[in-house]
Amino acid sequence: MRFNSEFKIGKDIVGVNSPTYFIADIAANHDGDLNRAKELIKLAKAAGANCAKFQHFLPEKIVSDYGFKHLTTGQSHQAKWEKSVYNIYDEYHCRREWNAELVETCKKEDIEFMTTPYDYSAVDEIDKYVNAYKIGSGDITWIEFIEYISKLNKPIMLATGASSLDDVSRAMDIICKYNSNVVLMQCNTNYTADIENFKYININVLKKYSELYNGVVLGLSDHTLGHATVLGAVALGARVVEKHFTDDNTRKGPDHKFAMNPITWKDMVERTRELELSLGDGVKRVEGNEKDTVIIQRRSIRLNCGKKANDIIDFKDLDFLRPAPLNAYVPYEVNLVVGKRLLNDKAKGDCIYKGDFCE
Repeated sequence: MRFNSEFKIGKDIVGVNSPTYFIADIAANHDGDLNRAKELIKLAKAAGANCAKFQHFLPEKIVSDYGFKHLTTGQSHQAKWEKSVYNIYDEYHCRREWNAELVETCKKEDIEFMTTPYDYSAVDEIDKYVNAYKIGSGDITWIEFIEYISKLNKPIMLATGASSLDDVSRAMDIICKYNSNVVLMQCNTNYTADIENFKYININVLKKYSELYNGVVLGLSDHTLGHATVLGAVALGARVVEKHFTDDNTRKGPDHKFAMNPITWKDMVERTRELELSLGDGVKRVEGNEKDTVIIQRRSIRLNCGKKANDIIDFKDLDFLRPAPLNAYVPYEVNLVVGKRLLNDKAKGDCIYKGDFCE
């Protein structure tokens, strides 16, 4: 299946030749407070985000309290939580009675509302509010759920953290049956904010995704510190970037530590826009701002002694020096100069122009 390389999400065009689309994942950083959630929407818009994204889950629909309490390995960052995994999910989940107010706030701020749903009822409740869906990395093996969302005929963003290529292919095969508007996002799902995580983000995977899925829009869903990975991903073709967003990295909560804040987010967007300008179209040329440089930095063929009309030019009469005025002979054209007869007198240091020789 060939994917659409351009499509709309709300008022924005998302595509391989479009400016990078930035998703501020507010996620759990509202800390269970609707007013905080609304304030973070406003801050995300001011910092340059295209979209404010939430996560719709219910603790009983996403985790097994018994399962986590009896888990002996693999808890990673969650092992440091002061409360149980179930209780943290309960405390920090996005209340579904907030939906209308969150959507209205996004409309007022002129920023797209989006969310990652984690159960069927969440999809059913938010479908009337969203123009696209994000599928989290943890659900990449839940094929029935992916199919359910794919059938809704809205753009899909698929995160691929902690996944093998087989996992990605399985999910994409399902999506392909129903949907050609897809953002395929490289991701590393380690939430420890450890500097070592840069070793594992592996943004070169984007090259493989581009090779395997013709026309697909590439993206990055990232949890590393700063925005080095974002610039790298954009240089490799990513045009959708999702990063967690908070107003204060020192706040207590599961996602604040590794999130971007209004200052770092704005810096990320500005540096990305500079990068986008610098990428160009790939056609090598003398650029418009280099035309004077061609003259002042290149060498022309110049005389190292005065010459009279009808003198024949010898190689020993020549130097190769800056500048190189328009219509002057340049060094690689020396064979067009040596042995030719001058039409007019020329002074030492003068360059030799096209038209200086007798026919």
